[in-house]
Amino acid sequence: MNNLVNFIIESGISLALLSLIYLLFLRKETFFRLNRLFLLFSILFSVILPFLHFRVYAPQSNMLAEVTVTPYRNVLEAVTIYGQDLSGAMVKSISSSKIIILIYLLGLFFFLGRMIFRIIQILRIISKNEVQRIDNYRFVLVDKEFSPFSFLGYIFINPNMKKKPGYEKMVTHEMEHIKQGHTFDVLILEILTVFQWFNPFMWMLKRAIRENHEYLADHAVLNSGISLGQYKQLLLSQAVGMQLDIANNFNSSLVKKRIQMISRIRSSKLANLKYILGFVSLLALVVIFACEQKETLQVTKIEDSNERKITVRLLDDRMRLEGNQEDLEYLHGLLNEKNKYEFDTDSTGAVFLVKSKEQQPLQLDKEDQVFFIVEEMPEFPGGDLALRKYIANSIKYPDIAIENGIQGKVYVTFVVTSEGQIANTKIARGVDPSIDREAVRVVNSLPKWKPGYQRGKPVNVSYTVPINFVLQ
Repeated sequence: MNNLVNFIIESGISLALLSLIYLLFLRKETFFRLNRLFLLFSILFSVILPFLHFRVYAPQSNMLAEVTVTPYRNVLEAVTIYGQDLSGAMVKSISSSKIIILIYLLGLFFFLGRMIFRIIQILRIISKNEVQRIDNYRFVLVDKEFSPFSFLGYIFINPNMKKKPGYEKMVTHEMEHIKQGHTFDVLILEILTVFQWFNPFMWMLKRAIRENHEYLADHAVLNSGISLGQYKQLLLSQAVGMQLDIANNFNSSLVKKRIQMISRIRSSKLANLKYILGFVSLLALVVIFACEQKETLQVTKIEDSNERKITVRLLDDRMRLEGNQEDLEYLHGLLNEKNKYEFDTDSTGAVFLVKSKEQQPLQLDKEDQVFFIVEEMPEFPGGDLALRKYIANSIKYPDIAIENGIQGKVYVTFVVTSEGQIANTKIARGVDPSIDREAVRVVNSLPKWKPGYQRGKPVNVSYTVPINFVLQ
């Protein structure tokens, strides 16, 4: 569901921006073919934008000056946590609202049903009336008063209209719709409208493309030899009868705009510079939505001295494990010592790791000795890099901190006990209560370490880890 909501939001925002650019800057220009390409590319771009993911840079762990110069190994490199982007926050908010989802689905099924009904309506007209094939066109002769229209390779027309003046030009107009493939544009728009029915810019875009289709067909008819005055008279003389929104109609409520457009002086070549604005907008949308730190599938290898290898895939609130049975059992044994995780198997046999209920943080007695540096320092399973990855993958940027624009570096101190457990976790330097609590929670959830040794005996060793919370 999150992926669908993300698609709807990002494609909707893209459609809105590109539609505004067209309506404000390009709509009145006479570059009809360029305008059509811009509109079609806007649709295509808006559809694929949610699937584009570019990693502009890989964030590096940061160390403050005081951390860099310290001679101790028990101060770790900073772990940088990035807050959710704008679209991610919107996705989370919408996905959690059942009422919004229900209303959206009702609209989706309504407009899907309407589109199917209109296509069936056209197919019934074809099946119930005589069809004549002339060259590459099929003429459906309908004994009703209506304005001619086209759909795919079919031209729907009343045979009695042959006696009226301008009949050939009306047919030429519909032929142009077919030659230029306007029906495919309309069908693509109808499908996209099913998903974007709530977006007012989607309806504006539909109308804009229909206008463009009529301008293109009108321009072709005028080039075929009819005078401008005669064609204007022909447009005004046609009465609107039966019309189907999914088809291309010769006459429509756009007549006034069509007359204005065919009378307009051709745009100067300098007007082409306006399309640069559209290109800049495309780049901006890519930067905003595609070049961001998104929550993606991450793969980590866990290795020990026996070269056991288990692949851990992070999937929402669970971790899927891949490896042979012996290695999985070994990992199970390690985790059960801490009792932080439980194993779960689905119907396909896939093994998942789910977090157990949080236990109370361990606190050492006051008389317990704590070392800051020892002969053999404690070691996190997999080393410092694995520790930073664990923290980065486990931590969640608090929503309230994102809403209030809070960011900064938190210093968390903790003790690795002689048994390898985490104890005495506290904030050495905080930023905000919400961020501080999250940092402490994740540090308390760390799995069992290999304890530190002094003179051959396991001892308690203090550590400090900076966690950098950064809003993007």
